[in-house]
Amino acid sequence: MTTHDALNATPCVVWRWTSCTPDAPAQARAALRCALDQLGFDGEVISDAVLTVSELVTNATRHAVGPYEMRLRRIAAEIICEVEDHDPQIPEIPAFPATAPYTPAEENRGGGLEALYALLSESGRGLHIVHELTKGAWGYRSRKRTKTAWFVIPAGSWTSKRS
Repeated sequence: MTTHDALNATPCVVWRWTSCTPDAPAQARAALRCALDQLGFDGEVISDAVLTVSELVTNATRHAVGPYEMRLRRIAAEIICEVEDHDPQIPEIPAFPATAPYTPAEENRGGGLEALYALLSESGRGLHIVHELTKGAWGYRSRKRTKTAWFVIPAGSWTSKRS
């Protein structure tokens, strides 16, 4: 059986964690990077997937209850990465602007430390980042007791070195 075949029918759990797990996003990034490397993915695809999962893990850990789980599954020629938590409520998804979402606001230029802090604020940009990195191929699904955030890792982006 090849590593690609291992993902065929059922989801493959890559990592599990709880709200007490220290630095969960960093551990998720490492686990996903390792899994995608073993599956034969390369370069920018891994980098984009790792940053995307970091955002979803951060959201799950900050806004939902655990335990949590990160999985990979294969559907046709696509790989889906899922992050599950135990809060079935789907968050409000912001409107995504047609233009670049991170263009500095002119009114914040030259405004000193306060304006710089407002510009570089870490909060509120995660789903915009996910949307940009996945080119819109992401979403949520809710079940009775859980919610799963998912994104698609582009088909044909793995190398054949491990097939």
